[in-house]
Amino acid sequence: MDKLIICIDRDDDIGYKAGATSPVIGREKNLETAMKLGMADPEDSDINTIYAGVKLYDELVDFGLDVELVSIAGDRDVGMISDQKISNQLDNIVAKYDVKNAILVSDGAEDESVMPIIQSRIKVDGVHRVIVKQSANLESTYYILKTAFNDPKISHSFFVPIGLAAVIYSIFLFAGDPKYAWAAILGAIGAYMLFRGFGLDDVLEEFKSNMKQSLVTGKISFITYSIALILTIIGTIMGVARFWEYYTRIDIFVGIIILLMVFVNISIWWYVAAGWISTIGRMIDLQREGNNYKRHWSYLFFLFSSGLLFWGASTFILSVSSSVDEFYITSDTGRNLLVLSIVGAIIISLIGIWISARTSNAQSQQKTA
Repeated sequence: MDKLIICIDRDDDIGYKAGATSPVIGREKNLETAMKLGMADPEDSDINTIYAGVKLYDELVDFGLDVELVSIAGDRDVGMISDQKISNQLDNIVAKYDVKNAILVSDGAEDESVMPIIQSRIKVDGVHRVIVKQSANLESTYYILKTAFNDPKISHSFFVPIGLAAVIYSIFLFAGDPKYAWAAILGAIGAYMLFRGFGLDDVLEEFKSNMKQSLVTGKISFITYSIALILTIIGTIMGVARFWEYYTRIDIFVGIIILLMVFVNISIWWYVAAGWISTIGRMIDLQREGNNYKRHWSYLFFLFSSGLLFWGASTFILSVSSSVDEFYITSDTGRNLLVLSIVGAIIISLIGIWISARTSNAQSQQKTA
């Protein structure tokens, strides 16, 4: 075989909307998939990607080349999961067909982001990007914005920061202190960008999915997840309340670092307790299902050691700060607590590592037996 034409659908529209199973191999099967996708969603650009792949296939066949057309889909959860699925399918295709060269067909930069995955397995001779020509009416600003904002990936990235900025500014305006609004807005948007950048939104989605699954299947983890959520909310409210108490002091502005340390010092053990309760609930469910739950013991130790470190560090900083005179311990005591918390966190982490290694060894012995 001379070439492989690869159409990429990273967010699995052909599976989610057209009901096709990826990979779709062959000219006729791809035409059938494009027709089904067109009936399900005529505005989906992946239709044009597949048709462009078919057109390219016919052109290369007319030149006398031996080619094959394949459409590879990822997953609705675009990211690591979808890229892993594309990688696995591509490995199977490369192993099945004796081909060294490929042409990538895509409808934009998102699908082309998997280019390194493809190039690591097969030589890519070219990229054929499909740009759809629209009529004058469809090119109106209203239609473009409406279509973009209906896409959850775009709306979440665009509307949430603007909504945060509007809410924060209105709160400071209502409180009669708008001069700090822009600093708060920048901080909130920065926190949101870090939240998205570190993939914490995926963690939140997984938490919501686990909550729903636990409720439907009647698992104990639904109760423990609910308790953990309540504890997290309580800890956040208490931390924010103390944060606000120091922020609104008339005599002195203590500084943003001290305010953050106040929040951490008050809320950290609530977060640790929430993590413990949710993990214990998960362990109970795994034990009831007959699955391995012992590896989760290490999570409990790491959670506690992390909480101890954050608490010790925040306590020390607050104890030596001259702007927090009413803190309940002296600087010497704070220094001693910091040292003890570091030593304690190391010991507890080592215990967690030992338990994790012991559990892994036990599993290996069971498999070999």
